[in-house]
Amino acid sequence: MSTGADNTTAHRLSLLQAEFVEHPRTGPGDGRTQRPAHSPAPLNLAVVDRIRAAVREVEEHTRAEAPGAGPFTGEASRVYDWARSRTAHLGAERQQAREAIIYRQGLEHAIATGDTTVVRRHPCPECGCWGLYWREATQRAVCVNHYCVDDDGLSHTWTLAYLAQQHIASKTAVRHSAT
Repeated sequence: MSTGADNTTAHRLSLLQAEFVEHPRTGPGDGRTQRPAHSPAPLNLAVVDRIRAAVREVEEHTRAEAPGAGPFTGEASRVYDWARSRTAHLGAERQQAREAIIYRQGLEHAIATGDTTVVRRHPCPECGCWGLYWREATQRAVCVNHYCVDDDGLSHTWTLAYLAQQHIASKTAVRHSAT
């Protein structure tokens, strides 16, 4: 069940790894700062940790679904192809769960690189309107429709995991109804 989303997710992971691992370069400053006792790490450890966590999640999910899959050894962006090839024999629901993880990670990678517009491409699961936006403070997508509120009068919010599940489920439904 190879999808364009997987290629996008792998590309986003490669971009995150290639462009956002190094610390941003800063100017000379005003000269009044104290000299640090230790030099900073040569790379952004938070991004490295994010990449490792993503690979570990996919590897653990794959090994739980297919115990004979063995450990993943390879370039981080190839973990999605590895997971798909090791779980190709699974039923449709379990493959859909794998695809939802991959798609969610693609959204997370895009947001980590600063592209929060990826959530706008999803309709609100409650009202169906387009134009969700990313709220960094809560780490959730928020509906822009001011009529789409919960019982407390607050805008509906959605996790990336939920949006990914809805997206993959709708793609699967369209694919099955087309045949």
